[in-house]
Amino acid sequence: MSTADTVAHVTVKSPVQMQELGRRLAPLLRPGDLVLLTGELGAGKTTLTRGLGEGLGVRGAVTSPTFVIARVHPSLSGGPALVHVDAYRLGGGLDEMEDLDLDVSLPESVVVVEWGDGKVEELSDDRLHVVIGRALGEDGGHPEDDVDDVREVTVTGYGARWADAGLPDLEID
Repeated sequence: MSTADTVAHVTVKSPVQMQELGRRLAPLLRPGDLVLLTGELGAGKTTLTRGLGEGLGVRGAVTSPTFVIARVHPSLSGGPALVHVDAYRLGGGLDEMEDLDLDVSLPESVVVVEWGDGKVEELSDDRLHVVIGRALGEDGGHPEDDVDDVREVTVTGYGARWADAGLPDLEID
């Protein structure tokens, strides 16, 4: 496993800001990029992916692919397609993921895998890993979901691709 080359942290205060974060990350992505999204249920993984889709200019509503496992959103602007995968129900690691032919899609697409941690890293030495966690309240506990949508997001680039590209300041006002 390669070491992290580039890390950015951002505080996201609402689903609207999570979508905006996706729009800000989209211009950094190019065909062949693998993006892993990690976070608990309801953390904002699909919302972030919706923003990526908007930023990439792809066709179709980006929704959770939990029951279909993977959706392909072709580009409307000549850019890369977005392949959105939900690996939550897949437990077999790369063997099960191979049935989805992600290695075939990867060179010409941006492949985003929710719940892919520990399952798809072998697809590419160069990948972006986005970890979304709930911000801790002042008492050290988790804030109530309906009161506080604040998320702490860590974006880590692995491999030469991200060492070269770097990550800009992603803070959202």
